[in-house]
Amino acid sequence: MPDSMQLLYYCLGGILSVLLLATLIIIGLKQCRPQHNWLELQQRINSWWVILGLFSLAMLSPRWLALTFFGFISFLSLKEYLTLAPTRRSDHVPLLWMYAAIPLQYIWTGMAWYGIFIIFIPVYVFLFLPVRMVIIGDTKGFLHSASVMHWGMMSTVFALSHVAYLLTLPGSDASEGTLLVIFLVVLTELNDIAQYLWGKSLGKIKVIPKVSPNKTWEGLLGGVFTTTLLATVLGPLLTLMDWKHAFGAGMIIALGGFCGDVVMSAIKRDFGVKDSGKLLPGHGGILDRVDSLIYTAPLFFHFYYYFYI
Repeated sequence: MPDSMQLLYYCLGGILSVLLLATLIIIGLKQCRPQHNWLELQQRINSWWVILGLFSLAMLSPRWLALTFFGFISFLSLKEYLTLAPTRRSDHVPLLWMYAAIPLQYIWTGMAWYGIFIIFIPVYVFLFLPVRMVIIGDTKGFLHSASVMHWGMMSTVFALSHVAYLLTLPGSDASEGTLLVIFLVVLTELNDIAQYLWGKSLGKIKVIPKVSPNKTWEGLLGGVFTTTLLATVLGPLLTLMDWKHAFGAGMIIALGGFCGDVVMSAIKRDFGVKDSGKLLPGHGGILDRVDSLIYTAPLFFHFYYYFYI
């Protein structure tokens, strides 16, 4: 068995072991302190089992099935976004074209056709959607509707497809690409958790209280420290990066994850909602779980692509 495959199994086993430990802890807390309400925490743990179970299966699947999994995540994210976003009744045909662009974007990803992958949505879809809207002939709210569609495509499809493209990078076998995905996704999620825990423990100074009242400078700096440290240790073990580039990747993931989180918080506040959906009990919707990836995925991808491809 190749070393990279062994690392892949070790990583997935380690992730599931941590989740099992968290499950045992919540069981112990419920036994020791039954007077407390542990429902939300229990729901979060249960949802993590589903999320990590599906993620692990995708990572162990053939490449085409893993790409299909990420394409489905983009579909659910876009659907959730469009459910919240104010669009016009006359926009139903352009909305269908938005969904039709998802499989095309992931086909370019599966082909590792970098040239068309990197311009298909930012150039061709960007130019096509307004023209299709013009043909309908409804000019009222045109610019607002076009901007809603473009942001939705860029965030939920283009940005997230960078996670999938890591699987098809030239010069790496399937398991090496999978380890890159695990490195990115796990550190992004751990960064969210670390910022939350540091903020709850020490947080006093608000960063942007009007957008995200729970975000503090202590939580941000603690998350950056934790994520960068983990990246510096795990990067050379799981990827081709040396410790210096792994350190840089950790900084990018930590700061990018924070930016993705607060930007999506601002969008949800504009929509007048706290969570983007109810698909994941204890977490909210798909967008609530991938909001940080919207920034970390393209930033990490291009960082790695520049230095190692």
